[in-house]
Amino acid sequence: MKSLINDDFELYELIFVTAFFFAGLTGFIIYFLILYRKKQVLNSIQQEKLEIKFQREILKTQLEVQEQTMQTIGADLHDNIGQLLSLTSLTLNSIELDNELKARQKIDTAIDLTVRSIKEMRLLGKLLQGDQLIAMGLPEAIRHEINWIEKSGRYQINYTEEGEMPAISCTEKDLILFRIIQEILNNIMKHSQATEINIKLNYQDASLLLAVNDNGIGFNADNLPTEQSGMGLQNIQKRAGIIGGEATIISNQGEGTTITIFTPYP
Repeated sequence: MKSLINDDFELYELIFVTAFFFAGLTGFIIYFLILYRKKQVLNSIQQEKLEIKFQREILKTQLEVQEQTMQTIGADLHDNIGQLLSLTSLTLNSIELDNELKARQKIDTAIDLTVRSIKEMRLLGKLLQGDQLIAMGLPEAIRHEINWIEKSGRYQINYTEEGEMPAISCTEKDLILFRIIQEILNNIMKHSQATEINIKLNYQDASLLLAVNDNGIGFNADNLPTEQSGMGLQNIQKRAGIIGGEATIISNQGEGTTITIFTPYP
């Protein structure tokens, strides 16, 4: 009888232990699922925040490119097209009708100036179509930007492309990279006192390398004025990071500056 009681006790004990084990296992599984779901929700929220931040940066970049475009157009209308049209007007007003040979020469000159003005206006028209310019590809956008800078006659610009860009590009990434190029070139023109600018675009193994260097006075990053450090170099590094890339800035006083952007592409 005592043996039977012991057997029943051991059976109850086994059932209790087994039930406790499964209850604990069930609790652990539920806790794990709740934790996993919470992590999924947090990751989803984080991804949404990153996407919102990225889209805000894209919008900000688009506005900056448009502002830069309008500044370029304004300067070109004043310094280039305005001058061409003024010369055309002066040439036409100076025509002496009683001297047919000289009159013909001045008319031809006025026609040439007018044709040049029309070409410049067409280029401005393309510049106004900034989105279409980016859609044509990053190399074309860079070449277009270089064309405007070369008009000043102040810089020798050497531009090289290595590797074949993929047929499928990323317009948003191209926009960010194009704005980075604009910021770098603006910094060179404002601060570097350079006469030569070298730009290299290298695509290889699904990665893009963009390098810009100049022969200017260089700088010491530790002693930069706040406005230069905050608005220029930090913007370049931040935007490179937004597209999954990295910006390296190397400069020494009297030795020019080299800025390299390396990013997955597209």
